[in-house]
Amino acid sequence: MGILKDKKAYLVFLLPAIAFYLFAVFFPIVQSLGLSMVQWNGIGTWKFAGISNYISLFKDRIFYIAFVNNLVYLIVVVSMQISIGMFFAILLCNLKHPALVKTLYYIPCIITTVAITQLFRSMYATEPLGIINQTLERIGLGHLANSWLTNVKTVLIMVSIPEGWRFTGMYMVIFYAALLSLDSEIIEAAHIDGAVGWLLLWHIKFPMIKPVIILAFTMCLTGSLRGFDIPYLLTNGGPGNVSELMSTYMYKKAFGSNQYGYGSALAVFIILESILVISVLHLFSRTQKENG
Repeated sequence: MGILKDKKAYLVFLLPAIAFYLFAVFFPIVQSLGLSMVQWNGIGTWKFAGISNYISLFKDRIFYIAFVNNLVYLIVVVSMQISIGMFFAILLCNLKHPALVKTLYYIPCIITTVAITQLFRSMYATEPLGIINQTLERIGLGHLANSWLTNVKTVLIMVSIPEGWRFTGMYMVIFYAALLSLDSEIIEAAHIDGAVGWLLLWHIKFPMIKPVIILAFTMCLTGSLRGFDIPYLLTNGGPGNVSELMSTYMYKKAFGSNQYGYGSALAVFIILESILVISVLHLFSRTQKENG
C-alpha cells in the first residue's frame, strides 16, 4: 500500500494515458484549429485565410440545416439510450438470474456498424418489404407503410433510432451496476418508512446514483454530437440534405470536396459545441446539488 501514497507512482501510472491523450486527442484538435484558418486542398500549398472559413460557415444554409438536424438526432438518441437503458436496468435488478438477459441486451454494443446499418436498412426496406412495413400490413395498418429512408418527414428519425438502440445495452449495464452498489441498509430503512416501487426509485435510488446518471448523460450527449457512421452509411445525409448532420457535412467538405480548411472549421465548431453542452450539464448539476 505504500506505493499508492507516493505521488511519483501516480505520475508513472498516468504518463501512458497522458501521452496517448496528447497524441490521439489533443494534437488532432490543435491541428484542426490550425487548418481551420487556411485554404488548403490537401495537396498543394496552403494559404492563410484567417477567420474566413468561420465567416463562410455562418453564411452556409446547409450548416444550419445540419445543426438543427443534429439537435433532433441528439434528442432521439439521448432519450432512447438513457430511458430504455434505465428501464432495463431496473428490470434486471428484479431478476434472480440476470446474466443471460444482460448479455443479450449488451450484444448490439459489440456488433459492427456496417452490420447494424444493414439490419436497419433491411427493416426499413420497401423492395423487398421490410419487417416494419410487413408488421404494419399484418395488423391492418398497411396505409402507414412507408419508404422510411426516402421520405423527408421520417428519414431523420429513422437514422437516429439505430444509434439510440445500439448503445442502450451499455447504459443499461452502467445503471445496473450503480443500482446494485447502493447501500442495502438505506434501502431497507426506506422500505420500513413505506417507500416502495416508484417512490423508492424516485426519492431514494435515483438521487443516490445521480453522479452516475450525470456521467451517462455526458457520454451520451458527446457521443450524439459526434454521431457519424450509421447516418452516413444509411443515407449519406440524403435525400438532399434532410438527414445531414454536422459530422457528415464535415466529412463531405473535408474529404469529398477537398476543402480541408472549411471541414476543419466544422470540426472545431463540433468540439466547441460539445464543450458547451458538457459545461451546461455540469453547471446544472452543480446548481441542483447546491440547492438540494
